[in-house]
Amino acid sequence: LADCGGQRFTRSGKGFPRIIQREKMDLFTVLISLSAGFITSLMVYMLFSKKSEADFPVVDLSRFLNDPKSAKEDCKAIAEMLHKTGLLIVRDPRVDYAENDRFIDNMEQYYELDLKEKMKDVRPQYHYQVGATPEGIEKARNHCSKVKNLPASDQPVTVCPPGKDPKWRYFWRIGERPKETEFKQLNISNVIPEKLPNFQKRMDRWGTLMMETCRTVASMAALGFDLKEDTFTKLMENGPHLLAPTGSDLSKYNKKNTAFASYHYDLNFMTIHGRSRFPGLFVWTRDQKRRPVKMPKGCLLLQAGKQLEWLTAGHVLAGFHEVVVSDATISAIKRAKEEKRSLWRVSSTLFSHVASDNHLTPVGHFKSSPNASKYPKITAGQQVSEELAAIKLGK
Repeated sequence: LADCGGQRFTRSGKGFPRIIQREKMDLFTVLISLSAGFITSLMVYMLFSKKSEADFPVVDLSRFLNDPKSAKEDCKAIAEMLHKTGLLIVRDPRVDYAENDRFIDNMEQYYELDLKEKMKDVRPQYHYQVGATPEGIEKARNHCSKVKNLPASDQPVTVCPPGKDPKWRYFWRIGERPKETEFKQLNISNVIPEKLPNFQKRMDRWGTLMMETCRTVASMAALGFDLKEDTFTKLMENGPHLLAPTGSDLSKYNKKNTAFASYHYDLNFMTIHGRSRFPGLFVWTRDQKRRPVKMPKGCLLLQAGKQLEWLTAGHVLAGFHEVVVSDATISAIKRAKEEKRSLWRVSSTLFSHVASDNHLTPVGHFKSSPNASKYPKITAGQQVSEELAAIKLGK
């Protein structure tokens, strides 16, 4: 059973996957005799066919962790959701969610340091891929032509062309580095702030937990796509995985529709988020519908990045998203002021990557995809370097 405040997954007595929804129980009862494969597709369709549906299904990883062979339907559901929506929400029993709160506390303390202190941790010579990135540096690619024909209700809040994002970010490496690499600038050591003695411990702990979830979901997705279980995780070994919390100062930037993270996709393999204390994340599913993400407590959100799109020849598309000041954000700001809490919006974000010296090219049966030629062979390091240059972080 998965229940994080969103939809709930369980199983019928005969082993079929079942999604419990108050308004759709009768429909499920009628369809329970159909094949498991059809119902897996139906689950995703039912959740995303209605424009008013803002919550996303939740998958519990427990069954796979306990016995991978018993979790075939869970793997298929994950693969189907990544294909249809580019994202999913999971509950991982290994993750103590109190660590997310400790992590956000840590980052609030950091972002509240004075500017001079934070600037000591900025490393532009390494494309800002370790340490702090000040506000006004990151700038999303121009996707104006992609969204110009969308209905008004699905248009990004982000201005076109996008400006520089008014957010800070801190990059922290997670996991082992390669002993030899052509891309040393993407695999350098962490920057430790002088003023926060527990910084390294907090970052390593939360980043390691989220990487474990990423690897498990990568394994399940591979199986769901009828690939070998280690297809993706082998490529991720010694990758330049980055814990990458953003910091947005809501005492300065609190006007409705301010975009902290302009409309964009992520360049990496898969991005994972813990719950922020301030809402504002909006995503676009494969059908180009803009939806708010109501992140349930105790769960983690994962979104496909460009490297996963590359490996699946576009069967999974990198998910577009933006972070903005919404009505819900403004309400959360009011509560934070009343409770005398920090007004820094911290994102609990980690970017998992394919190792820099490994190649991106469609894998397994995706090699035969009609779209495979759109994804030529390239090292992950070169792909990342080109993307960083496009968003003004590299040369």
